Amino acid sequence: MILVDDLLLRPLVSIADVLHSLAVSEMYDVAGIQDELKETHLLYELGELSHEEYEEQKAALETRLEVAEEAHERLRSGKVEVKR
Repeated sequence: MILVDDLLLRPLVSIADVLHSLAVSEMYDVAGIQDELKETHLLYELGELSHEEYEEQKAALETRLEVAEEAHERLRSGKVEVKR
């Protein structure tokens, strides 16, 4: 039974781990969020966003960036838990 588990389940678990890592990387794209921050700042400088809109969007993007960085840190350290 252990041999069957090793042959059948370990490859599936490895594939699931890789897929999970890719999903986290895509979902929490740090570079993409940083680009959005730059774009928002540029729109503000060009006068296409009011100061209030800029501050709201900036705060939301900075929060998303913190969450993304934390998710990537957990992924690198192996502390990501999958709830079943």
